[in-house]
Amino acid sequence: MKPDTHPAYHELNVIMTDGTTFKTRTTAGKPGDTLRLDIDPKSHPAWTGVQRVIDTGGQIAKFNKKFAGIGVKK
Repeated sequence: MKPDTHPAYHELNVIMTDGTTFKTRTTAGKPGDTLRLDIDPKSHPAWTGVQRVIDTGGQIAKFNKKFAGIGVKK
């Protein structure tokens, strides 16, 4: 096997939506980085069965602004 063909494998801190944390190993980011989750198994409707609107960064507002004039006849 050729040396230096694989990226570095290190620990990463993960913070879930309810504030709990755990460490995992990954090739993403830098050693000691923190990954903050917007959606996880504790908040995703597929696992909880509860539907809720999650508007990250104003995506719903952006959609409404973009398509505001469609379907409106004057």
